[in-house]
Amino acid sequence: MTAPTTAPAEAQHTNAHIDPAAQVADAGFVPVQTRSERPHSFDPTDFGAPSGREVNWKHTPVAQLKPLFEVAAPNDGVSYAFPAGEEYVAAPLAAGDAPRGEVFLAEDITAAVAWQGAAEALHIRIPREEEVAEPILVQVTGLGAGLRADAHIVIEALEHSSATVVLAHSGSAQYSQNVEIIARDGSRLTVVSLQQWQDDAIHTSAHQARVGADATLKHFVISFGGALVRVNPNVELAGNGSEGYLYGLSYADAGQHLESQVYLHHKGAHTKGDVLYKGALQGEGAHSVWIGDVLIGANATGTDSYEANRNLVLTEGARADSIPNLEIETGDILGAGHASATGRFDDEQLFYLQARGISEEESRRLVVLGFLSDIVQRLGIPALETELLATIETELAAVTA
Repeated sequence: MTAPTTAPAEAQHTNAHIDPAAQVADAGFVPVQTRSERPHSFDPTDFGAPSGREVNWKHTPVAQLKPLFEVAAPNDGVSYAFPAGEEYVAAPLAAGDAPRGEVFLAEDITAAVAWQGAAEALHIRIPREEEVAEPILVQVTGLGAGLRADAHIVIEALEHSSATVVLAHSGSAQYSQNVEIIARDGSRLTVVSLQQWQDDAIHTSAHQARVGADATLKHFVISFGGALVRVNPNVELAGNGSEGYLYGLSYADAGQHLESQVYLHHKGAHTKGDVLYKGALQGEGAHSVWIGDVLIGANATGTDSYEANRNLVLTEGARADSIPNLEIETGDILGAGHASATGRFDDEQLFYLQARGISEEESRRLVVLGFLSDIVQRLGIPALETELLATIETELAAVTA
């Protein structure tokens, strides 16, 4: 499979090693600290392999990601199936074929590798004014440990359309993925990225979305399986009256690294954003990373925005890193805030349940289910909600096994 070597002209860059802080040792160099200032390129060599000192890599085990720093050859590590909604799969998009590249700009080396390695992009297209009642399901199956694959996926909801797209990942692979999401004016789009990989899978994914005027995007990142999973959503509320709801759920077991770096950019006026990620961790070396960046731009008057991350540590040896950031460039807003909390069980909740005759083990189970089901119930997909609650029950059973 031949890798394209060109990118949209407006996004090409030629500076070497442009990862933030990559040249921190050079005299006079000031590392990029804010998400909005990060440079972009479609050429992996422009970034250079990260060392782990860069601001966007310092919480990630970069040595484990080394296979993803070069374009896959051959690109045979995953297969795609469409149990539901295959009629909405349009012709594949080569680099330069609209709308591929309309929104997407690679922010790091793995995103640039995925762009180059995906000679053809999967294109899911919802026609204008069409309401798709049932979720469109894309099954992404890894074909084996050590097999490499690069992918670019474009999900496009045309004006005043409505749909839900679920990307369900399973099996094992070393997978670099870009997901480009375009919600045209007046559309209602839900995108769910579900990671249920086997224990040896490595998956990095850059989700970048633009939401048009009076359009709404609901975006979910749900991660259970995989050795290292890093899904980074970047959503621009570009049109006036646009709304973005970014939700996440992760459950990290021993030795797992589950990460999301979330960026929400309020660009249009009277936009609304809500970011809520929740995670549970158990086992030695279980590690979750959440970095949330919200930018309220100079023209984003009337903005209403809030972001939060909550983590529940269930056993010794687990670690959650949580970093919320907020930039505001206009004072004319309805409200903005951010919060982060990481802790163990609430002793008062446990006492309350045990005082009513519920065993300690059952009390802990109920607390965890109540904590995580908040995200599950926002999906609005009954079959998937039932499946995820069953998965959480299975994870909880391992704590006491």
